[in-house]
Amino acid sequence: MIQGPPERGGGDGAPFRPKSMTPKVFERMSRYVYEQVGIKLTPAKRIMLEARLQKRLRTLGFDSYEQYAEYLFTARGQQEELQQFIDVVTTNTTEFFREGRHFELLAQKVLPRWRSQFGTSRAMQIWSAGCSFGMEPYTLAMVLADFAERNSGFVFSVLATDISARALQHAQRGIYDEERVESIPESFRKRFLLRSRERARKLVRIAPEIRHLVTFQRLNFMEDFSFRTPMDVIFCRNVIIYFDKPTQERLFSRFCESLRPGGYLFIGHSESLTGMSLPLEAQAPTVYRKV
Repeated sequence: MIQGPPERGGGDGAPFRPKSMTPKVFERMSRYVYEQVGIKLTPAKRIMLEARLQKRLRTLGFDSYEQYAEYLFTARGQQEELQQFIDVVTTNTTEFFREGRHFELLAQKVLPRWRSQFGTSRAMQIWSAGCSFGMEPYTLAMVLADFAERNSGFVFSVLATDISARALQHAQRGIYDEERVESIPESFRKRFLLRSRERARKLVRIAPEIRHLVTFQRLNFMEDFSFRTPMDVIFCRNVIIYFDKPTQERLFSRFCESLRPGGYLFIGHSESLTGMSLPLEAQAPTVYRKV
């Protein structure tokens, strides 16, 4: 039984090529992933998992996936390596203003309707569930800040959650390559982004007035979660596709519990609520309102 990573020095420069992951090890890891984070890894994902874990094996000094698995499932491995493992397994693909029609609908329909109903009586609450590296919640904050500038007294907060600690750390810094912000409208780029003083680095940072509008928290959908007050809008896009159908329906039911009557749920264009019994009415493709 391996109790921890072997203590050894750096390599001799030879390429690091561990043997292929055995079906037994893959089954053990995939079952654990499903139990921990609800993501179903089919056998077709074995090569992907190998590739993603290879750097962890090299970093820890293991020669095989069997050794890594033995370490991961020890008490020490659970304490030291579990979060790294989850970060490696979970997918963080995102961009600013992804599926842009959603943000147009938010600005043109959802926000005016909310404003006419609640006025300045309370703050609007939005949840970006599965926020990855922060592009979605910062996009939301920009759209809402723009609306607030034109509607005096409008106040809001954005909660952004993800299971990946690595992704959340990146999101909180709010620093991105210039090429990653090209999808942000030019007027927003001028108002809400700061360029690095070292122009050769080609980095930009989300302006403090936008960063301060977003609260980042780690959240695992497989754990119990609730909010003190229900959300007005939930964005959970291109996250649920990684779960099996029973888990998807269970999570969408939890989202509905977290949404106020009349609130909106935005999901990804590759996702569907077909066949699920939920208190939602379609407002547009992949946009629903709680009844």
